[in-house]
Order: sequence, then structure tokens, then C-alpha cells
Amino acid sequence: MSDSSSSAELATRMRAVVDRLAPGDRLPSSRELIRRYQVGPATVSQALATLAAEGLVVTRPGSGTYVAARAQRRANVADTAWQTVTLADRTVDTRILTGAVGASPAGTIMLDGGYLHRSLQPTQILTAALARAARRPDAWDRAPASGLAALRSVFATMAGGGVSADDILVTAGGQSALSMAFRAIAAPGDPILMESPTYPGAIAAARAAGLRPVPVPMDADGLQPDLLADAFAMTRARLLYCQPAYHNPTGTVLAPQRRRQIIDAARAAGAFVIEDDFARHLGHGTPVPPPLLADDRDGTVVYLTSLTKPAAPSLRIGALVARGPVMERLRATRLVDDFFVTRPLQETALELLSSPTWERHVRSLAAALRERCGALAAAVTHELPHWTLTCIPTGGLHLWVRLPYGTDDTVIADTARQHGVAVSAGNRYFATELPAAYLRLGFAATADRTELIEAARRLASADEHAAGTRS
Repeated sequence: MSDSSSSAELATRMRAVVDRLAPGDRLPSSRELIRRYQVGPATVSQALATLAAEGLVVTRPGSGTYVAARAQRRANVADTAWQTVTLADRTVDTRILTGAVGASPAGTIMLDGGYLHRSLQPTQILTAALARAARRPDAWDRAPASGLAALRSVFATMAGGGVSADDILVTAGGQSALSMAFRAIAAPGDPILMESPTYPGAIAAARAAGLRPVPVPMDADGLQPDLLADAFAMTRARLLYCQPAYHNPTGTVLAPQRRRQIIDAARAAGAFVIEDDFARHLGHGTPVPPPLLADDRDGTVVYLTSLTKPAAPSLRIGALVARGPVMERLRATRLVDDFFVTRPLQETALELLSSPTWERHVRSLAAALRERCGALAAAVTHELPHWTLTCIPTGGLHLWVRLPYGTDDTVIADTARQHGVAVSAGNRYFATELPAAYLRLGFAATADRTELIEAARRLASADEHAAGTRS
């Protein structure tokens, strides 16, 4: 085993060793494991800790590590079939969130990711922020239900439009905020209007809350106001979910002349607009459009944003902005759900946003995303000229590609995986029937420009293979 082998790989080998030994037998010493497998002390320590957590070994300080007693298997398997009757029809289909089943093979180029590659994450800044946060004497105290006052003030400044700290509810990321807002505002069985296509996590969260997603078509300028008004009239919906800036998956930005029309249509229907501003810090260098919230005078817009996408997957910190009785409903939902968001993570987010290095990170990230977006767009256009890029986005993490008529997006996605590139089939982004076949191609989860160009080449091979299968 090489020096670069992980503790997970060593743990796999050690399980085989444990299987050959009897309960109570002593494992080789750490020094012997280091020599035998050519790994470092930390790798051995982590692997043994993994086996101990699985109950396979027992470590005795000063003596060594021993094979644990094997638990007796129960002769009878529990019969849990009765649960399907009791649970009734409230299943949550998570396949829309996870896409392909199973882990991708080694060497697969990931164009289906929704987070930044580690090389784009502000790891050093986050580590320093976490260290400073951990040194605060009250770091492990209970946090207020609405969130730390200082952090709410920062989010209020970011939202603009006269928002105050009292209008902010700190959340455990954007997905948590979505789920909370859907459950707090609408009742099971209610319709919810959504752009079509839209973010799969929103579709899943709506269905999990018992809501009925109703698609409203988009064009190159975003959500179509006339069709939105018709949808409100036909469904009597009281909730619209939308992403006006750098829409996922299309990358579209809502046209300026439509902003007021969207809010007016919702206001006329007595409905709320949930504005998902997940990409606030994911612009590509051009000015980021202001949120719809800035045009809202009457508390129609419930706004959410998150630090997860521009920072790192595990910085699960976001914010909801709401005014009026709906905020009281959201706070009540928070208390019932989990009381408050973990304080050390809030303190870390506050340290991060208060540091001048955060703005430098956002600027450098913009340049990197712009370069990657252009590289993938050019490579796809060159390798697959019969595929259609719906737009070249000025923000966000993805390209939205329309496939030729008669193409099956799931077949292309499956074939692409076999050729070493993971992409997202477009059917995940539609709440109802697909108007055409699409793929979403991410350019932020790969290591570099070279991988993006290679991914386009592999996609061309996959497309050629799929075409040969059809003919």
C-alpha cells in the first residue's frame, strides 16, 4: 500500500485480517501495521478507530488491539411489513435529489455536482474562522432561536432593501430554509407554483410537505408573467417558488421589466413569493441583480439565501427574510423543529463574513467560475455541435443543454457515466412531463479546465455510442 492510501482502504484490509482471527486474538501492533502497509501513524490510528466504531475490535491502552466478541445473530428476521400500512402514502422520493444510484467509479469527471471543487473552496479562510469561533467563551452556549444578533445584522445588510436584523431567521442552509418555509406557509394538499424547469430539491421539499407542484413555463427572460397570472387564477395557489438570479438549472436571470410584474401577480392573488437567492455570491464578475425583495413593499416576498454554495458543503448556514405574521410562523416552526441552529457554526459564519478575505474570495471565485464556464461551453460546442446551449450564464454553476429531438436524456446520462463522466439528466428538473430532453452540466465540481475539456470529449464518445445503439 502506498503512502497516499487512505485510512478507509486500510480499514478494508484490516477487516479481512479480523475475519481470519478469533475473538480475543491480538492484532499486529501499530508499528507493525505501519511497516507492513507502508502508511503513516495517523492512517493506522484512523483505520483502527473505524474498526472500533464498527464493534470489530477493542483497544486496550498499554496492551494492544484485540478482536471483539462476535455478536450472536438473531435466528428470526424482524417482520416490519406492517409499517407500510401505518405509514400510509407519505413516501418521499429522494431519487430526484441523488440522481444516479451508487458512487461513481474512480476517474469519473463530475459534471453533476452542485458544490465547489475543493480547490475553489476558501478552506484556509474557513479553518481560521472556525478556530477563532471556537475560542469564544460562549461558543457552546445556546443560540437564540432566530440566530445570533450580529449574524442576522450581516445578513440584513447583504439583503438590502431596508431589511433589519429583526426580519432575519438564521437557518441550517438553504434546503432547510426551503422545507421550513413550505411547511410554515402552505397546508398539505395546497398547490405551489414553480418555474419549469426548477431546482429538484424544491420539488422534493414541496412534495414532502404534502404540496402539489404546478409548473409555470420560462423563456429566455425567466418566468413568464402572463402564464403566472393564469396559473394563479386556475389553481388558486397561495405560494410561488422562484429563482430570479442565475436560475438552477438554466442560468437565466429574470428580466428587469418582469420583476414588478411577478410581484404584482402574486400580490393580486394574495400569495407569497419564496425567492431562492442561492447564487447571490456566484456571479461571474458582472453586477449581480438585486433581489426581488428590494422591489417588495408589502411583505409578499419571503427571501432565502445561503453560504453553502460559495463556501463549502458543510457550512450549512443560510437565512430567511420575512416581514409580518409570516415571520412569526417561521420562528414557531424553527422552535418546533430544532430550537436553534448550532452556535459554533453560526459563529464561524460570522467570522467568515466579517473578514476582508471573504470579499477577496468572492472576487477570485467569480473569475474562476467565469473561466470554467467559458471553457466548458466552448468544449461542448466544439465536440457536440448538434447540442444546444440555451444560454451562456453570467452566474451560477451550470450549463443547461438541450438535446436533439428524439434523444433520451436518461440514456445519455447513463451512457456518459459508462464513459467516465457524470451529468444530470434533465427529467429531474421538471415537476411534470418534459417538453424536451435536456442535460445539466456543472463546471464547478471538477478539478480544473483540463478536466472540463476532457469531459466534453467523453460526452461526445458517449453520445456517439448512444446514437449507435438507437440505430
